[in-house]
This record gives sequence, C-alpha cells and structure tokens, in this order.
Amino acid sequence: MSQLVSRRVSNQLQRSALRLSKQRIASPVAVNVVSSTRSLATAPRPAAVKRVPYNWLSNSKMSTSASASVATAGAESEVLTVKNVGVREVILNRPKKFNALNLNMVERITPEIQAWEKSDLAKIILLKSSGGKAFCAGGDVQSVVDLATEGKTKEAAAFFEKEYQLDHLIGTLDTPYVAIMDGITMGGGVGLSVHAPFRIATENTLFAMPETGIGFLPEVGGSFFLSRLDGELGTYLGLTGKRLSAADAFYAGIATHYVPSSRIAALEARLSEIENPTHDVINTAIEEFSAEMDQEPGFSLGGSIREAIDRCFKYDTMEQIVEALEKEGSEWSIETLKALKAVSPTSLKVTLQQLRAGANLTLGQCFKMEYHLVQKFLQGHDFPEGVNSQLKKPRKKASWQPSQLSDVKLEKIKQEYFDAPSPQHLQLLTRKDYKRYPHRKYMLPSEDDIKRVVTGEAADVGLYALSFDEVVQYFLRERNGKQGVAAKVLDVLTRKTDFVEDGESTSLKWLY
Repeated sequence: MSQLVSRRVSNQLQRSALRLSKQRIASPVAVNVVSSTRSLATAPRPAAVKRVPYNWLSNSKMSTSASASVATAGAESEVLTVKNVGVREVILNRPKKFNALNLNMVERITPEIQAWEKSDLAKIILLKSSGGKAFCAGGDVQSVVDLATEGKTKEAAAFFEKEYQLDHLIGTLDTPYVAIMDGITMGGGVGLSVHAPFRIATENTLFAMPETGIGFLPEVGGSFFLSRLDGELGTYLGLTGKRLSAADAFYAGIATHYVPSSRIAALEARLSEIENPTHDVINTAIEEFSAEMDQEPGFSLGGSIREAIDRCFKYDTMEQIVEALEKEGSEWSIETLKALKAVSPTSLKVTLQQLRAGANLTLGQCFKMEYHLVQKFLQGHDFPEGVNSQLKKPRKKASWQPSQLSDVKLEKIKQEYFDAPSPQHLQLLTRKDYKRYPHRKYMLPSEDDIKRVVTGEAADVGLYALSFDEVVQYFLRERNGKQGVAAKVLDVLTRKTDFVEDGESTSLKWLY
C-alpha cells in the first residue's frame, strides 16, 4: 500500500473510531425499568434505550423481602436460594472462603436447578454470590488434594464428577440462566458461569484460569470455551493464567455483558418483572443496564499484543511457543516467558494438548476428557505440590517434577495422560450437547463472525465487498447497538484487514 493510501487509511480509522465509539442503535424493544433508590442515585442511565418512569414502590418491597430471606438464612447455609417472582436465585454464601466451591455446595445447587428447569413457575435462573469480594474464587482444591494424599482418590474425584455434571447442566439448560460475576471469578466459579447464555461482569470482576500455577489444568470446560476464543487468546490464557479485568473479560468473549455493580439491584428487579422472559427479551433488558463502553478501558490484549499472542501461541508444542516468545523480544513476551517458567512444566504440556483436542470436541466430550485427566493429576506429584505450596501458609516455591520443559516428553504425556485409561468415567445428567455455544449472538461478535462478513461468507451480506464503515454498521445493526461492538469490530478490522482501492471505491480484504 502506498504511503498516501496508508495515511488515508490511518485517518479513516481514527475518524471511524471517534464516531463509532459514541454511536449506538436504540433497542427495538421498549420495556419498563424497575430501579432501586441506590441505583438511581449512583448510576447514569444507559444511553439510547427507550424507558418509562421507574416503579419505586414495587422494587422497594421486592428487594426488602429478598434481603430479609438472605439475612435469615445467611448463617445457616453455604448456598442460599431466593424466589423473586419468576426469578429463582442461587446465592453462593461462603464469603470468608471467597465463595470457593465445595462438594456440599455443588450437591445443594444441582437438584435446585434440575427442579427449576422442570417448573413452569421458574422463568429465569440467576446465580450470584454474597460477600462482595469474590463471585467464586475457585474450587476447594485443598480438601480434594488432602483426600488424594490419603490415598482416597475415588473420593477426591467425586468432587470433580459432581462439579462437571452441574457445569454441563448449566450449559445445556432451556430455562434462561444469568450469572453475575461480581468479584473474583476463577476455576470453579468459571464453570458455574462461562457456559451460560448470559454472563455479566462488573467493575469488580477479576477473571483467571490459574490452574497451571498449582500443577493442574484449566478444567470446568476450559478445553471447550478457551479453545473457542478468538485466535490463540484461549491458549495464552490457559497456559499463563493471565488475570483479566472486567472490560478484558467482556472484549475477550468470556463475559457477554458489562454492568456496573451499582445497577445490579435494579437489573435483578427488572428481570423479575418480565412476563415472557425469552432469551432475546432478557438480553435486551440486560443491555439497558450495560456500561457505556466508550467510558471504560479498552481491551488490554488487543492491537499489537493480540497480534503477538497469535504469532507465538499458534504452535502445537511448548518448545515452539517458548522459542517464538524468545524471538519476540518485547516487554510483553519477557513477562509471558517469566509466567510460563514459574508454573508446572507437566501442566503446560497437558494443557496445550487438552486445548488442541477440545477444539474438535463437544461440550460434553470436553468434560469427559477433563474428568479423565483430573484422575491422572490426582495420582501425580505436581497437583498436590502446587496446592500445598501456593495455598497453605507460609507460601513457598513449588518444586515441580520434572522441573524443566525439556524433561517432559510429549509422547509420554500423550501416553500416560491421554491414552492410558482412567478408573472412572463421567456420566452427565443430560444428553443435550453441542459443538458451538447456542447463544453466541448475545456476546460481542467473534473474529470469525467479522471475517465472514468481510469475505462475503455471511448469508445476508450481499454480493459486494463492504467498506470499513459498512462492516461496523452491519454489526451494530445485527447486535442491536450492543455496547462494545464498535470497539471490538474496529480492533479486528485494524489487525486483520487491508484496503483495496477500485477506482473511487475502497473495500476491505481479509488478511490470512
């Protein structure tokens, strides 16, 4: 491309970014909004959504009743359930342990959700937590490791069996399910949320899959959802355990919506008043409370960093990934290499194979593979070593065995972890299954979605190549003006397309 065209493209990108980041199409559905006094006092109204006057009294009574129920039961149970008109709420209530998931909690939640799935009165299932700091900081792996250390591997594996059954059930529900990830969301908390159609991050959300750091693997369906993130983003997150902010989780496709915590109470009240809560109607209601993304930080893993992630993590062996990172020579690559060298070499090699395999499996098959792998880790050295060194006080540096990537032979990993049979097999609670999330349209468009529009593969694009602005406008219409769409599409187009000039017109070409 000539320098003249490059300058023109750069200017066009800047103008488009400035204009489109402020642009939003009004939702076609006009709805009543019920808010709380606290929400009205602290939260600005989301832009470009039709509204009618707030119903103060009905929300006040409803919120007081729900709060009283929680307060009464709070000291009695690690899991609370609340009926709020047509909404059935599950509240994780173990705040002193950062709402870490244990077997008792899983066994409380599962039958409740099964009953609500069959009930005509339960219109929406909503999962949240108490305590404010953590949504769910993971599974209670210390108790699991203690059982395994005592030789009770079957009892230790029981937690993962029940947990995966619940996670798969959540991912295949017909009843709309909303997870409010307000706080630390890791491990077990990811399993309770990431397969749901609606996954709400707040400014308090801190997301990570840090399992390689404790000599484990990113399970709870990690082999499914991580392998379906854009490019090599999931590979990077699964191997490094990188922590993401709320905005990062939203732009990465882990959260479907970003709602300020001050609006959550009003959102819950709004959901309880929907008479016919289809997935589309629920999505529209959540969008009314979404943060204005032009006022939030951009995607920290976008742009040049995202290009580097795809370059370095596209390989199928850890040695190749490390070599690519060493050649990169940037501040980001140095930081990434440091993170990889601190975690279990065995975990890294198993995780990479797990993610590559998961890309071609169904959700149910991924859980079955992970349950098989978990049993191998329960019998190994690094998982107990990692948990005891990182989670017990005082902390100490883990002593991995083997300690170097070069000492972990890939063929041995495939044979011992993937090919050799495990004693127990996972039986799921439902036969429902899929290879692609059925409610993807409520997320930001994926890179593949954008590619299909640019290349003309999308069914409703037409025969003519689209311009930069036309692609952005297409997705704003297609996602009903969803917050964050313009910024996501702009980032992808800037990285993955080039301009082709034909006379006076300019169209986009996808860069493979």
